[in-house]
Amino acid sequence: MTALRSLEDTGIEVSAMQEIEKVLGHEEVIKHLQNAAARDAVSHSYIFAGEKGSGKKLLAKVFAMTLQCEHHGKEPCLQCSSCKKAMNRNHPDIIYVTHEKPNSIGIEDIREQLISDVAIKPYTGPYKIYIVDEAEKLTVQAQNALLKTIEEPPSYAVILLLVNNGGSLLPTIASRCVTLNFKPVRDDVIKKYLMEELHVPDYQAEVSVAFAQGNVGKAKQIATAEDFSEMMQAAFRILKKGKDMEVYEMVDAIKALSEQKHTVYEYLDLFLVWFRDVLLFKATREIDGLVFRQEYNDIKNRADTSSYEGLETIIKAIETAKARLQANVNFDLTMELLFLTIREN
Repeated sequence: MTALRSLEDTGIEVSAMQEIEKVLGHEEVIKHLQNAAARDAVSHSYIFAGEKGSGKKLLAKVFAMTLQCEHHGKEPCLQCSSCKKAMNRNHPDIIYVTHEKPNSIGIEDIREQLISDVAIKPYTGPYKIYIVDEAEKLTVQAQNALLKTIEEPPSYAVILLLVNNGGSLLPTIASRCVTLNFKPVRDDVIKKYLMEELHVPDYQAEVSVAFAQGNVGKAKQIATAEDFSEMMQAAFRILKKGKDMEVYEMVDAIKALSEQKHTVYEYLDLFLVWFRDVLLFKATREIDGLVFRQEYNDIKNRADTSSYEGLETIIKAIETAKARLQANVNFDLTMELLFLTIREN
């Protein structure tokens, strides 16, 4: 499967219809989908598992286009009527399941848009394809309702479940789907893309790559964000005084982050990269491998005052905080525990 670089999940741009070139990374996933399309061995249900921004939505769209393409190849031609409709998201046989509630996809959403609809044969294409983004938000009732369709699908039905957390679907659903895992893309591949395609300066590309941890969509978002530099400086201010924070300062920092909950994961990722720099410098005493080289003095000071064990404890605490927030644990309590760990180590 080659990729249209204009699709939203990775944000890679291409001029219109040309270049069905490669998606950054995900070679194994692409090869599997190509082979399925070429051999007419398409499964009725797939799980695309990977972080938000990893390319799931892009490949789901390209795969759907390929299956409906009038030329029946292993990639979409981008020229036929079917491909053009799919690119504009108005193909009658490629259905994007939507939901009104932001945090859940309910049984009525699935019944109305998929279960009831799947009994109707395709209008124009050989398949009827359903793309369920954020499928981890399917309620248990919705998943149970969907199970019968997955167990006994019409011959023309293909269901693509896109999940940010592969373990969030019921085992009865997961065991009946082909799961394709979207792994992190190599740092050098992302950095080359940022510098050559988006013309991002070397240092900014390096920071974006370290921050994104293999996620192309996140790397692009960071590299092109107007306020990323401001966010970095805000994170550095907290980190620089974290060791000596008083309780009131810690509370103020938590409140400041609370007002920007939509960016809290970005702050935590920045903390993670910074403390990894501290740990690396403590071990090597070299500046070349640091992501935040411009913060050398503060990184050195922290490395001199924290033990290896303490730094590893902090890094683990940041990862734990991210996991707790994703599990909807109380925000203030989670951040307070994190800041206490940073202060004490």
